[in-house]
Amino acid sequence: MTIKAVIFDIGNVLLEWNPERFYDGAIGEARRKALFAEVDLHGMNESVDRGQDFRQTIYDTAEANPAFRDDIRLWHDRWIEMASPAIQPSVRALRALRENGVPVFALSNFGKGSFDFACTQYDFLSEFDRPYISGRMGVTKPDPQIYHMVEEDCGLPPETLLFVDDRADNIAVAAARGWQTHLFDGPAGWIDRLVAEELLRQDQAA
Repeated sequence: MTIKAVIFDIGNVLLEWNPERFYDGAIGEARRKALFAEVDLHGMNESVDRGQDFRQTIYDTAEANPAFRDDIRLWHDRWIEMASPAIQPSVRALRALRENGVPVFALSNFGKGSFDFACTQYDFLSEFDRPYISGRMGVTKPDPQIYHMVEEDCGLPPETLLFVDDRADNIAVAAARGWQTHLFDGPAGWIDRLVAEELLRQDQAA
């Protein structure tokens, strides 16, 4: 079946996302381990990804954990340092696909406020033909509902969608719905896949 759209996850496909690495640099590994053991920061972030307010959710969590108050606030105040750097080969592939006339969508677990801010820092995040952002949709991957919402909105048959994501659970649900998929483990393999699908030319893969 001909691929009619390519769908990118963002975190760890187009942008590196490693909060633990950031915190190790900001407060030291020992304190980071204590913080993450005491406070469910990833659960906090998932609330933001489901549509809760970016700043308020993080600051409320900080106030509820005064021993780590200032550390938790960094998740908001220095967030862009966690969502960095851009994975440039993936960005070039996104732009080359669009140059070739291939529709490019995003499907990402991302907060409303954090995504809006990220768009001011990374211009390519404003270049998707259709951005499907969980915070705007009120549901996150790998809930099948978010994939259904994409299908309903874009109107394309599932088998014509090629979806790249770095998490196997997200890929598995998409594949079960009939989407074509690629588990991202680095840009080289992803670009090879796009060339093999004749969506990119070999000279665009360099």
